[in-house]
Amino acid sequence: MVSTLIYLLILIVLNLVLLLLGLTINKRSYADREKNSPFECGFDPSVSTRAPFSMRFFLLAVIFLIFDVEIILLMPLTMNIMNSNTHWPLTSSIFFMIILLVGLYHEWNQGSLNWMK
Repeated sequence: MVSTLIYLLILIVLNLVLLLLGLTINKRSYADREKNSPFECGFDPSVSTRAPFSMRFFLLAVIFLIFDVEIILLMPLTMNIMNSNTHWPLTSSIFFMIILLVGLYHEWNQGSLNWMK
């Protein structure tokens, strides 16, 4: 028990030392105006370097990621349906697909899928 506590204490101290070493090595100086400028060739930018961000496109990308993850969750169900002798995996996957389709229909009716307006 005592050796486990000593081992844990050594690991904690080692992690703290490595953390402090990394923080001191990673110090950056933000005081230089030229380093903060978007161009390092000496010219001042004539236009803003930030392009306008479309929130509708961002929402469409988030919806895509959500549906993509849900489809990945459906992939193992095919093996369960084939290997099972009950109807539970098939009915659960059909129910899950109905929920996905209702969500897709709702997003389509709300206009979230049209990001170019």
